[in-house]
Amino acid sequence: MQTINRLEDLRDAVDALKNGGKTVAFVPTMGALHEGHLTLMRNARQRADHVVASIFVNPRQFGPTEDLDAYPRRLAADAALLEAEGVAILWAPTVDQMYPQGYATNIGVSGVSEVACGAARPGHFDGVATVVCKLFNQVLPDVALFGEKDWQQLAVIRRMARDLDLTQPHVDNIVGVETVREASGLAMSSRNQYLTAIEREQAAQLSAAMRRAIAAIKDGADVIESLDAMKANILAAGFTSIDYGDLRDAATLETLFEWDGREARVLVAARIGAARLIDNMGME
Repeated sequence: MQTINRLEDLRDAVDALKNGGKTVAFVPTMGALHEGHLTLMRNARQRADHVVASIFVNPRQFGPTEDLDAYPRRLAADAALLEAEGVAILWAPTVDQMYPQGYATNIGVSGVSEVACGAARPGHFDGVATVVCKLFNQVLPDVALFGEKDWQQLAVIRRMARDLDLTQPHVDNIVGVETVREASGLAMSSRNQYLTAIEREQAAQLSAAMRRAIAAIKDGADVIESLDAMKANILAAGFTSIDYGDLRDAATLETLFEWDGREARVLVAARIGAARLIDNMGME
């Protein structure tokens, strides 16, 4: 595996991978890799001849009071995990490489980025859309893979790719991979390491409460009442606050007060201890 820090070197290396018509799958990450990330790498290997992964802790998607400085950084350990998964290139740019002096461009995706986490974290999805668009233009992959755990992020990226007519990757080749969960049901996340042992046990109740709400709604129960019961169960489990707990259209993230059978997801963000955890599940 090549670990590359300069854009010129990245482009040369990717061109070499594509020689002879070979295809490239791309998995962008912020590092602190866990089994969820590695599942993305394995899925990527099935979809293309070569896999490129990136590790970049993007300062533009962190708010002024958020955990940018505390966000875990362990490049050497992450690189070893990626190499073991057969990744061909690790793109690990510096902040100066990604945002050189004089950088002045920002990408905003209206609507889908303004609700849920977008309302709780103003500017967050502008930072996501901007860095992902840059990464796409740097790597020019045939396919890109993202975890479904952050469903809103996936929706924002797909909307951005569609609106900007991106072709590498085309929006149809921006793939969501099912959330990987611990045995308890807790969605795997780099922020789980902020949890104490007791908090980790309590946090497992988040997914259980979501499943109960989804089952109730599918059985015909009132959506608002089902979501209110879900929130009460989450707080009773030990969470200190809930940013949101909604049923939303899977593509537009429009809030749904009734479920009419369309593709929809329950999305939740809640705080426990030092962690803000997000999760979502489909109505399938």
